[in-house]
Amino acid sequence: MDNKALVVAFTGGGTGGHIYPGLAVADAFRQKIVQSGILQDGKTLRVIWIGSRSKMDRDIVSNSLDKNGEKSVDEFYGIPSGKLRRYFSVKNFFDLFKIFFGFLAAFFILLKKRPAFLFSKGGFVSVPPCIAARLLRIRLCTHECDFTPGLATRINSKFADKVLLSYEETREFFAGGSTSKFEVTGNPVRPVFYETDPAAGLKFLGVSKEDAKKKPILLVTGGSLGAAQINELVWKNLSWLCQKFIVVHQTGQKNAALLPQNLSQEEKENYHPYAFIYKEMPDVISAADVVLSRAGANSIWECAVLEKPMVLIPLEGAGTRGDQVDNAEWFERQGAAVVIKKSGMTETSLQSALSSFLSAAQRKNYREACKKLCGSERPAEKIARILLEGMQ
Repeated sequence: MDNKALVVAFTGGGTGGHIYPGLAVADAFRQKIVQSGILQDGKTLRVIWIGSRSKMDRDIVSNSLDKNGEKSVDEFYGIPSGKLRRYFSVKNFFDLFKIFFGFLAAFFILLKKRPAFLFSKGGFVSVPPCIAARLLRIRLCTHECDFTPGLATRINSKFADKVLLSYEETREFFAGGSTSKFEVTGNPVRPVFYETDPAAGLKFLGVSKEDAKKKPILLVTGGSLGAAQINELVWKNLSWLCQKFIVVHQTGQKNAALLPQNLSQEEKENYHPYAFIYKEMPDVISAADVVLSRAGANSIWECAVLEKPMVLIPLEGAGTRGDQVDNAEWFERQGAAVVIKKSGMTETSLQSALSSFLSAAQRKNYREACKKLCGSERPAEKIARILLEGMQ
């Protein structure tokens, strides 16, 4: 290892929600440390990332660039990753071995690299590196993006020097949550969401500025994979929606073939379906007037940064611990969103929720609430500052 290099480590993975916010922090930290003057006499910074062995984790991290076009992460290490389940499953037995070998891999990576700190963004893969960091006496910070902490964060918090939270109320879910070990930072959002161009979003959608003035733009998304329930609800209401809004709909790749046929002329003019929107999404959200979506932590904070009124249909039921419901209800209490729960998800409830946002004055109220929630300091920069202060 280059003795002139200052190494810092990040961990997280399994989903983009455990990766993108960490990359935002990595980019902010690079800027902070250059400004700090710590890197002197030819010393350089090397950022390493410990994630799962999945192609998705490696591709997202390895291909991420900061705003200057430089790589966000210098080295990616994939380790075995076992899932932590709260229920009985035969897979738990086999995954214990994956977790153990993941711990060994992380331990020797950290032993060799000796980073100044390890920052965890969560996910099952982050637990072994966090335990290894504790044993090696490497400073450990972990961040929870959801209103209620996941199992991985609950475990990691026991080993962490600092636990960072998106919500003040989340302190209540931890023993000692009121101590200085816990700090509320908000949820880190990628820099691209602070530098959007609504005109570029309209151009991508093929919507003129004149048409955008006639009807509000409604962006519908269930995430990159889509959400069948939201799609079906939109298609059932498509005629009404296209009378009131210009509808931009990210359906998800697997649902693209299910698009309704025999559209009316009004629906053809005002309905813009996309299987998936990637790099253009920040500009598209910026161009939208209202967003209808699930309530994943990162997506709702990205919309909040762009001051977008939201109608949230949180994921509920088997396969979820209810974190999206908690996230959505918190935003509703702050006056930044309207929530439709699964039990009340009807054509009438959707039309009622969206009708209120036909008023420009109402949309302004919700935009102001979003602005207030986000504050003046970007969460990624705040976290980077805490990491830097811990080194000094």
